[in-house]
Amino acid sequence: MPEFKQHAAGTFCYCELASADPQVSGKFYMDLFGWGRNDQDLGEFGIYTQFQLDGKTVASQFQLPQEQQQNNVPSNWGQYVAVADADAAAAAAQELGGQLVMGPMDVFDHGRMAVLADPCGAVFSVWQAKENIGIVLRDDPNTMCWNELLTTDSSRATAFYGTLFGWEPKSMEMGELGVYTSLMLGDDQPAAGMMPIRPDMGPIPSHWMVYFGVADLAAAYAAVALAGGCGMVAPTEIPGSGRFAVVSDPVGARFGLYQAAK
Repeated sequence: MPEFKQHAAGTFCYCELASADPQVSGKFYMDLFGWGRNDQDLGEFGIYTQFQLDGKTVASQFQLPQEQQQNNVPSNWGQYVAVADADAAAAAAQELGGQLVMGPMDVFDHGRMAVLADPCGAVFSVWQAKENIGIVLRDDPNTMCWNELLTTDSSRATAFYGTLFGWEPKSMEMGELGVYTSLMLGDDQPAAGMMPIRPDMGPIPSHWMVYFGVADLAAAYAAVALAGGCGMVAPTEIPGSGRFAVVSDPVGARFGLYQAAK
């Protein structure tokens, strides 16, 4: 399993669960993915958990603030894109029609971040690494392997992220799944994926979803239910790629599972 020493600008470098019940969600992911945990007491900010495989960071979680819960903000997986300058990225996002949700701000000596929303309302974060690059392991079973935007306006989202991060769209027909767009950073490096929100998906807002790789999708999908989560989209074939499913954990945070084709 390759270890990352740094993340290229314009690539996803971190995923972070804001959980209404960190004890419940922590046990769920540790059981599902075999993660260990490193808890850090941040005083008034509560316990911050880094999930690990073989002692190396793969994800994190913290307590979803009470005021956000009272405002009906659900438990959710936040996702970070590496940037060279968080302040410049935040300013550019606003100039392009996005919104500043929080920051920019320093996170101790780990790095500098900002939380943003694109013009369609999908929330994401940017991370300017200092001592902490983000996750060390990814793109293998039980680690983050993909980040996907579901959007109400593909054209507007493409223009926004293309200018902000240099992502170029590469669309393909996926049969019953419709048109899928890979957002490319260079000719051969996909940075993320994008799908339009179809009417059959219901009245859901634009959002980013994280995917975790698994060695056996059917087994992982069944394990989600056994661990207290539930299935949202059953295991489905992706022509020429592999299989995916969408699930939610016991606190309601949604995420994807992906098994690459052999």
